[in-house]
Amino acid sequence: MTGRFANIIVDISHEKVDHTFQYKIPDTLQGKIEVGTAVTIPFGMGNKLIKGYVMEITDKAEYDLEKLKSIDSVIEGAVTAESDALRLAWWIKKNYGATMISALKTVLPVKQKLKQVVKKNIYCLVDADTVRRNEQEFERKHQKAKARLMHELGNQPILPYTLVTGKLNVSAQTINALVKAGLIKVEAYDSYRNPMPKNISEGWQKKGKRELSKDQLSIVNKIMEDYIGGVRGTYLIHGVTGSGKTEVYMELIECVIRLGKQAIVLIPEIALTYQTLIRFYQRFGERVSVMNSKLSSGERSDQYERARRGEIDIIIGPRSALFTPFGRLGLVIIDEEHESSYKSESMPKYHAREVAGELCRMKQASLVLGSATPSVESYARAKRGEVTLFELNERLAGGALPHVYVEDLRAELKGGNRSIFSRRLYTLIEDRLKKGEQTMLFLNRRGYAGFVSCRSCGHVMKCPHCDVSLSEHTDRYRKTSRLVCHYCGYETPNVTLCPKCGSKYILGFRAGTQQIEELLKKEFPNARVLRMDADTTRTKDGYEKILSAFANEEADILVGTQMIVKGHDFAKVTLVGILAADMSLHANDFRAGERTFQLLTQAAGRAGRGALAGEVVIQTYQPEHYTIVHASNQDYKGFFEEEMSYRDLMMYPPAANLMAVLVLANDELTGAEHANALADYARSFHAEKKTAVIGPSSASVGKINDIYRFIFYIKHSDYNVLVEMKDALEGLITDRQWNSDSVQFDFNPMSGY
Repeated sequence: MTGRFANIIVDISHEKVDHTFQYKIPDTLQGKIEVGTAVTIPFGMGNKLIKGYVMEITDKAEYDLEKLKSIDSVIEGAVTAESDALRLAWWIKKNYGATMISALKTVLPVKQKLKQVVKKNIYCLVDADTVRRNEQEFERKHQKAKARLMHELGNQPILPYTLVTGKLNVSAQTINALVKAGLIKVEAYDSYRNPMPKNISEGWQKKGKRELSKDQLSIVNKIMEDYIGGVRGTYLIHGVTGSGKTEVYMELIECVIRLGKQAIVLIPEIALTYQTLIRFYQRFGERVSVMNSKLSSGERSDQYERARRGEIDIIIGPRSALFTPFGRLGLVIIDEEHESSYKSESMPKYHAREVAGELCRMKQASLVLGSATPSVESYARAKRGEVTLFELNERLAGGALPHVYVEDLRAELKGGNRSIFSRRLYTLIEDRLKKGEQTMLFLNRRGYAGFVSCRSCGHVMKCPHCDVSLSEHTDRYRKTSRLVCHYCGYETPNVTLCPKCGSKYILGFRAGTQQIEELLKKEFPNARVLRMDADTTRTKDGYEKILSAFANEEADILVGTQMIVKGHDFAKVTLVGILAADMSLHANDFRAGERTFQLLTQAAGRAGRGALAGEVVIQTYQPEHYTIVHASNQDYKGFFEEEMSYRDLMMYPPAANLMAVLVLANDELTGAEHANALADYARSFHAEKKTAVIGPSSASVGKINDIYRFIFYIKHSDYNVLVEMKDALEGLITDRQWNSDSVQFDFNPMSGY
């Protein structure tokens, strides 16, 4: 990387990451400096030599050349976790269209380093006989507190200071008197805040590892054979629900730890952390830690520091855990790799799967992806031979996959049943309550604000140009509504009668988890019901309380949104009901079919994971839809082939790459003008490369906090062409002196705008 100037940050603690300083690169250092290099620079009025990190190399001087100072020297051997973070931040900036500062704040997840907690212990300095003599002497003199402390030290020669002053009710003055007498000493030590739930960290018992099946062992052997041979590959494990992917992960981690390496395990939701932590803690003990947004600032700071010092080997958490500062990273595992939560929805809009690939390349580590329902992108890469594919087709316990019933809600309506529950689901819930088995009811709320459909025939109002559903927009002043496509801007008046069958039952879905919970209590008054959604899991330990209560069989029915269907393993769950499967099927998003298949398959996989057989009821208005058919048959390959035919036809990822350009403005007219100017420029740019530009149109939410939003999309088979397009659009924004924050780029977006 060459250039005449370097933008340098002098302190990368988060509160200081808001400004860089530009320096000249002297001829003697040309070719020796790259992003992330630690350098010595003259700083301030006195030109004191301090350490800085190169954040950007450029040929553009930001100040008068005569006022720019020169870099003094490169710090040899200063390749650190911080340097790696800077290089990764630069890659994110380049590939996702963000400022270097926002990229750096992403890869440094700890806002500030906080002081460690200081704790004290009390140590006994005399032998057992002396302790007993002093205890008796204190009793004789009625010095009860001293006697209590000596008695406890006779049983335990080291005691926590807080225990002595708290439970034993011994004052600091009494402790100091015993210190002066030479009977005890008090020593302070730094203590890390423990982010683990107490019932894991205090009650854990080490368990022996399970014996791997032939197929599991084959996967481990192949990956480790590559690893030891110097090959750092990317691997996709496609395993049916309950096939033992986690056991494979733990065996791989144990292997790389034996080689002196460290591992990062990404999981999609905080809700999954509880059960995952238990399994990993039982295997690896205190060498495991967790990083997620529910931790306090102090807990996050401590885990970051422990990782930096090499005091832990394994970190578990959602996508931000990817930026844990491991110096000896050897393995990254992304479980449930298909999950959309791995894609950031704020700038920079990176995907953890892609960033993990770059991080593994930088650190010479291996990347393992796992899912029962892999993303279409990852499976397509495997089909092309870009990643190594492994398959686990049988459940580890030997049990069969659950039997799936598909209930046609159109027929239920015609039969006079207007309840949320189909007749079959109602009967099966009754049956499980009688048997003392458990039920999970999943309300598919994803995309609920979007599509409009007929409850009589199942017809969905779709865009004639984009093969996505139209969204309802209501003008509350005129009391009128219209249907809008958020890809191309197509509009049509809303309908009150179904254009296909003429039914008046055409509307959006309105039920929520709370209404379902209330209905359950009304229909099954003796049932113990738990609800798990955003409202019931607001507190730090909300997830753990609900999940542990259900695991301990303190409830018969667990009702919730998608957070209940991912990765959880409850042996007594023999029935899963999927309510309103169509909700995500017709979201205004080209990935709607894929997401629905994944949700239905994952939900179905929660049933029958123990010795008892499982059943699943899928309630839908379109039982003939290919997504429903393949999900009910647990047929991923059949789904993939049919889904890819649609992606190829419409040139959606992975058949092509897609870049969303979101334009923000305080004024509606200005926003529309800027969006049109950028879209027109995109159409003229690289015209010979046949770039497709769709839009612009108003975003699905056209205004947020008085900021108007406009969106357009650019398609091309080559990702690098889209990066060039992004760079060109950024150049146009700079030339016209528009606010750079007014335009956001999203490569292969995971949600509609």
